Amino acid sequence: MAHVAEYKKEIVKKIVGLIKSYPIIGIVNMENLPAPQLQRLRGQLRGKVELFMAKRRLISLAIDNTKDLKPGIENLKQYLSGMPAVICTNDNPFMLFKVLKKSKSTAPAKPGQKAPADIVVKAGPTSFAPGPIIGELGALGIKTGVENGKVAIKEDAVVCKEGQPISAPLAAMLTRLGIEPMEVGLDLKAVYENGTIFTKDILDIDEEEFLRSISEATKYAMNLSVEIGYTTRDNIELILTKLHNEAKTVALEAAIITDITRDDLLAKAHSEMLSLASTANIEITEKPRSETTKEEQLDANHQTKDEKLEKSDENKGEDGAQLKQLNSKDEKNDKIEENVKKLVEMTKRKAAGNEPTTEELLSSVDDSKGKETPKHVNGKNKIDDNRNEQKEVERLAQELVQKGTLRK
Repeated sequence: MAHVAEYKKEIVKKIVGLIKSYPIIGIVNMENLPAPQLQRLRGQLRGKVELFMAKRRLISLAIDNTKDLKPGIENLKQYLSGMPAVICTNDNPFMLFKVLKKSKSTAPAKPGQKAPADIVVKAGPTSFAPGPIIGELGALGIKTGVENGKVAIKEDAVVCKEGQPISAPLAAMLTRLGIEPMEVGLDLKAVYENGTIFTKDILDIDEEEFLRSISEATKYAMNLSVEIGYTTRDNIELILTKLHNEAKTVALEAAIITDITRDDLLAKAHSEMLSLASTANIEITEKPRSETTKEEQLDANHQTKDEKLEKSDENKGEDGAQLKQLNSKDEKNDKIEENVKKLVEMTKRKAAGNEPTTEELLSSVDDSKGKETPKHVNGKNKIDDNRNEQKEVERLAQELVQKGTLRK
């Protein structure tokens, strides 16, 4: 039986203790990782993860010794490649991969290194002048041409597959093109958690795309639950809104008048009326809608009626006063005309020698003056006034005869 060195037993014991202590166990490849970068990574990850590097066979023995405690962990052995190391953490596998991915940096390729992924040279212009460079690129399987006095790559070209060694000419050309295909950091190959193995391609996800997919899945689930009427706290409002709209649609189709459908039904009837009128060439004159409320309209109507009545009464009063004034003027004119006729008649008689009596003169004077004839205190003043008036009438009559206005 072969003798096993004690330090190897201690290494296996150390790895077994790490596997038992942490729920998340990962395998990383530290090949081509320079010592300075390794020390820097250890400082960045201290307190978050536990990293232990050992030979491939010792890690495999430790995994076999813990497979009874962690079923399925033996599947990690197939990912032990390059310079493997065990990495342990309490975080979930996706968080572990994200942390390690952020800690990586790019580096130029060296001859003999294995490509971490397919190395692709993209199409586009270069800074090289035409010359031997065209043949060198062609030897590597890169199609070229000359554009604007410079060498241009016509189409994308895969110059090295993942896992294949990088040749010296290719490494030199990639450096001249400014392509750094190598990644300096811990290359996480696989992670174990609760019997499940998560490989690198599963852990390397686009977070934005993942969140977008989760959002779309949530929308689809919500739409499905609403359509089948599966009520939850999140969709109850949407379901009630959907039922309300459907009930309203049925009520409108059946012309059921409610507080909710009244306005829509009136609008529908109005639209149908206008359509019928247009088809039948019937002209409709719509009265403009008033912006006032019913109460304001009633108050305005009452106010208008009162104003009309008041105006009517005022007009009636004014018309009555005007009518009375006109009647009074007409009566006064008629009376004056009658008195003038009397005076003219007496004047004719005077001119013919038939002198009117004193009573006639007094009567005519009193009629011409109407009620405004002054009341004398004694009869003497009255007689004197009558004589004076008679003389005045005679004088006027003589003047009329002389002018030819009055004939005998």
